[in-house]
Amino acid sequence: MKRLKEAVVKMVQAIARAVLRFPLTVLCLICATALTCYMISLHKTPDLFIQKLMFTFLMGSFLGVTAQFACERFPGLAKIRWGIYGLSALLTLGYYFIISPAPAIDYGVGARTSVAVFAMFCAFIWLPSYGGKFNFNSVALVHFKSFFTSLLFSGVLALGLTAILQAVNILLFRVNSDWFGYIHAVVWILFATTYYLSLLPLFNSEEDADRLYTEQANHYPRVLEILVSYILIPLIAAYTLVLLAYFVKIGVTVNWPSGQLGPMILTYSAIGLMVYVLASRLENRFAVLYQRIFPKALIPVVIMQLISVYIRLNAYGFTESRYYVALFGVFSVVAGIVLSLRPVARNGLIALLAAGFAIVSVIPPADAFTISRHSQTTRLESMLQDAGVLVEGKIVPRSDVDLTLRLETTSILNYLEYRKYLASLNWLPKDFQTERDMQKTLGFEPAYDTIGGMDSFFAHLDMKKPVDIDGYDVMLQIEAYRGIKQNESTVYDFEVRGVSYQLRTERLSPNEVRVSVAAAGGTELVSTGLYDFAVALKGVSSQPKDALDAGQLTLDADSNGCKLRIIFQSISVFYGSGTEAGADYVMFILIGAPRQ
Repeated sequence: MKRLKEAVVKMVQAIARAVLRFPLTVLCLICATALTCYMISLHKTPDLFIQKLMFTFLMGSFLGVTAQFACERFPGLAKIRWGIYGLSALLTLGYYFIISPAPAIDYGVGARTSVAVFAMFCAFIWLPSYGGKFNFNSVALVHFKSFFTSLLFSGVLALGLTAILQAVNILLFRVNSDWFGYIHAVVWILFATTYYLSLLPLFNSEEDADRLYTEQANHYPRVLEILVSYILIPLIAAYTLVLLAYFVKIGVTVNWPSGQLGPMILTYSAIGLMVYVLASRLENRFAVLYQRIFPKALIPVVIMQLISVYIRLNAYGFTESRYYVALFGVFSVVAGIVLSLRPVARNGLIALLAAGFAIVSVIPPADAFTISRHSQTTRLESMLQDAGVLVEGKIVPRSDVDLTLRLETTSILNYLEYRKYLASLNWLPKDFQTERDMQKTLGFEPAYDTIGGMDSFFAHLDMKKPVDIDGYDVMLQIEAYRGIKQNESTVYDFEVRGVSYQLRTERLSPNEVRVSVAAAGGTELVSTGLYDFAVALKGVSSQPKDALDAGQLTLDADSNGCKLRIIFQSISVFYGSGTEAGADYVMFILIGAPRQ
């Protein structure tokens, strides 16, 4: 009990020191926690102003950590610490004014903020090692250990508090469900981050107590050494061999991948570099071999990926995701070359390179958004000009264009519309919307590629219009998805005017579902299949269309005095012979029982 008390007191003291050490960060975390609790209490999407404040406090918390590490590394800045914090606060305020005109927290705001946060993270991990003052690999190890320690403690605390609150809710009195959200907000936003910061030593301090704590925090756990040396490194080595074998296959078949390679190599490179930093402190044979081989093996692997990316960019142009895949590939090649030439003690260059590439990606004109917008608009204009739809900057509507142009035009216009880039196309009407205006403006309807290489069809009900249920006694909402086993039935019992009945839905095949109504003795009164009706709808609606009226999505059957009406909320049909082929149905079923 005494040890537990001492541990708790020690933790509280460490957190208190972290509050004094990172005041701007803790202030931003408190504000972010309070905002999160407020948003939970709203039970609806918060106002745009609140969302922008959340992003602002996120940025301010990282700026505060970066400012503190800069003050600790450079004695000159430490003398004007509060001035540095004032500058950081002004930068945080400036960030708010930058995003305040945005009509929404869209992809651009989120991506730019994420990149800026990542760049600051790289900066404050690198700062203690600047000028060889402290080993970068040790700094990275301390951050790694602190993160997972905080994660473990916060997870246990969150589970414990949730269990206590749930026990009070069950055994004593009812607790507002919002309090569960409040607890997790406080634990994961405020406590977890502050406790993580409290575990970070004063890397550049000359005080004996600080240096002793730094040495303790710098200790390499035996468990982590085993994990890195004898599990992660062999797994990465095996994965590398698989990738190299795949590249040999590409060389033999001359069949380049269609896009799945990029994320695989990106993940491989990111994890490989992280393990490389962690392994740089180790001296066993596996770690030493990994330090020597991985940077050199990384280069050809990523070069092959970049060739694949180039082929895809040449075919489809830049988007933000392809830009970042390509940029990370270039970063990985540069990192591999640098690590092959520099000693492991200089691994801090990885963090500097990562921060530099991240900053480049958000600064015009080489940023991801400018390049992607220019690439897609240029590609669209070129295709329309070749087809004679865009002539000397003016649209000449044509209905006889081929399917490929329809697919590509629809895809690019949807992308530009989603990113709010359509304003850059002077030849389009100012209020142009792809689904609404494409046919009357360009002369041809939107077209959409098949899903996963499969032909498909969708239809859905306009839920804003009332549905007539006059003349029916019972209505049920039923869902029948492809995952249901064939010949498996679902039975619903109901009663009308004192007489019992059963509604049965049975999945006969991936496409067909049979709906029937039976009397209490099992005598079937009325039944119908669904697939023929769904297939017939393809002449009424093609993917995707506006919502259909109930009359267009109504299937009626009548037998033995029992009326069955099925109004489909949605129908999804996937053609083909694969495991994904089949039909999904979501429907209202109305039943008019026989009159006695």
